[in-house]
Amino acid sequence: MLEPVMLEPNGIHVETVHRNLSPARLYEQALKYEQGSAIAASGALVAYSGEKTGRSPSDKRIIDHPDSSNDIWWGDVNIRADENVFMINRERAIDYLNTRERVYVVDGFAGWDPKYRIKVRIICARAYHALFMHNMLIRPTEEELRRFGDPDYVVYNGGGFPANRYTSQMTSKTSVDLCFERREFVILGTEYAGEMKKGVFTIMNYLLPKRGVLSMHCSATEGPSGTTSILFGLSGTGKTTLSADPKRRLLGDDEHGWSDEGVFNIEGGCYAKAIDLSRDAEPEIYDAIRFGAVLENVFLDEDTHEVDFTDTFLTTNTRCSYPIEYMDTAKIPCVGGHPDHVLFLTCDAFGVLPPVSKLTPEQAMYHFISGYTAKVAGTEQGVTDPEATFSACFGAPFLVWHPTKYAELLAEKLRKHKAQTWLINTGWSGGSYGVGARIKLKHTRAILDAIYAGELSNVACRTDEVFGFEVPETCPSVPDEILNPRNTWSDREGYDRTRSRLASLFAKNFEVFEDRASEEIRAAGPRV
Repeated sequence: MLEPVMLEPNGIHVETVHRNLSPARLYEQALKYEQGSAIAASGALVAYSGEKTGRSPSDKRIIDHPDSSNDIWWGDVNIRADENVFMINRERAIDYLNTRERVYVVDGFAGWDPKYRIKVRIICARAYHALFMHNMLIRPTEEELRRFGDPDYVVYNGGGFPANRYTSQMTSKTSVDLCFERREFVILGTEYAGEMKKGVFTIMNYLLPKRGVLSMHCSATEGPSGTTSILFGLSGTGKTTLSADPKRRLLGDDEHGWSDEGVFNIEGGCYAKAIDLSRDAEPEIYDAIRFGAVLENVFLDEDTHEVDFTDTFLTTNTRCSYPIEYMDTAKIPCVGGHPDHVLFLTCDAFGVLPPVSKLTPEQAMYHFISGYTAKVAGTEQGVTDPEATFSACFGAPFLVWHPTKYAELLAEKLRKHKAQTWLINTGWSGGSYGVGARIKLKHTRAILDAIYAGELSNVACRTDEVFGFEVPETCPSVPDEILNPRNTWSDREGYDRTRSRLASLFAKNFEVFEDRASEEIRAAGPRV
């Protein structure tokens, strides 16, 4: 039995405190006390996050303190708040937790490399949240839990209670506050579990670069010969799907560090999008959804308890959390060597980027800082148009330092370890969304296989006259005609116009970074 954890120093005086319960015990607690909880036919726990079914980035606040203020990229991503506001919200969360009959504590690690890992304590009021973070943090052994001691960071999840919107510097009843000096993270007004996961990632995005380690919003895999590759990408670009490769070992699907020793996963689990999930398309992920996994906000048949992954009755952001060892290909411990290949994934709904492009180091920096993908914006009348999305370093909501800090670290590591960078379009071809078709997953997988095998390193390439990158003219198991997207459009002039429009969007977005970017990086952008 574990020693009971003492929460009095945290201001919490609840009589019943459950620390690091097993998944089976957390199932019992969720089914007994949390409305809507159920067990899916697959064995996963089904839970619902209430009103919020996604993160609330506009409600995130970083506490402005003299010790860290000069380090932080202040603006729309990192919004300032003062320590007094933090203490009000902290007290509000603690008061809420003290009204609960029971609270849950999860102690775990962030970072598989012991040299860079931190100890994290989650204090929450829902068994669902405890099981989620049991999956997403690295699970200590029983001996490590006995020796856990004081955590490096504490997350107070009072998400079942709202922030006071009349508190200074608040904009809604949701507030997600991080104070580096107090080493605390406070959640109010949202029960979406992903806020905890990304809160820990934000902490690591601050701590790791201070030690010369590049923190990355990416997946990572290892080939049979031990070579490592990393895949950057925003949500919906295929980062998790493409890392679930039966021919490679999985280091992780979302958050990593790249140190002088190599790549390591930050997390102990995976957090996959569940929309339209099927065993045929993604068998590794589908089969990971079993006892111990958490399914969020999915539609469950009342009689059979089968999940309809196509149903979006609550949200398109249905998710599943599971321990990384549920993936048959997982490499434990989740550490690897220095990458040979770095892949930037983009889902280009404009349909103008090639399925694969080879980037120079300067182009890699430009596209890393840009962090481009595109989404489809709908209207009530069903009219759809692609909408460009730029997220610096493919993870702007979680950055703390200025994007050039991470870009400089990436450039240094690319040069030192001679890794090749590729831009992979998993989006549309033959026209923009609504006209063209999504690039087939089997073709994207074939492109990645060719990259990993070195088969694209020396093939003939053409230079894209607008974006300037090199585009391979052939790739095994991929039709030559789709490698040149202009050839897939019936309206060639329409392609040229759309490509020019996208290039202009790149240039416009990069204006805010030009004063901190070198002349070589600025010159690596598209020709407008």
